[in-house]
Amino acid sequence: MHHGRVIIFKLIFLKVHFSSLNLKWKTPKELYKKLDAEFNFNYDPCPVDPDFDGLVVSWGSRSFVNPPYGREIQKWIKKGYEEHLKNKLVVFLIPSRTDTRYFHDYIMKANEIRFIKGRLHFSEKGPAPFPSCIVVFKKKVEGAINPLVIFVIRDIVLFALWF
Repeated sequence: MHHGRVIIFKLIFLKVHFSSLNLKWKTPKELYKKLDAEFNFNYDPCPVDPDFDGLVVSWGSRSFVNPPYGREIQKWIKKGYEEHLKNKLVVFLIPSRTDTRYFHDYIMKANEIRFIKGRLHFSEKGPAPFPSCIVVFKKKVEGAINPLVIFVIRDIVLFALWF
């Protein structure tokens, strides 16, 4: 009998942490305000109730992207990377899933990866069941040196690798 409870607990644990039952996590307002103040966004390909498919339209020159977090996220990451190659700024808010193929194929090519300490609190759902990061693909600037990874804790840059 005790063994059955453990199996149920494990199934619940796996469901919360490894599947994306909740695909849309609305960006916390304060986080968006800080990022918008820094980057001055002019486009969101993933609005709450879109009347277009952000995967097939051209994005703005300064896009903020909080994509659906399910299996489709890799399509959004690839699209954002492709938009960046058109010399556009693309900033993602995504789960920090460093073990995924898209993370290694695309995210590691970003100019900045900002790992957020702790769990983000989404207003309608409480804290996320996953760690998050901000990924920044900047416009190309000839001769610029860009950081590869930045750890941000309470708005303080703690560490950066330069190359």
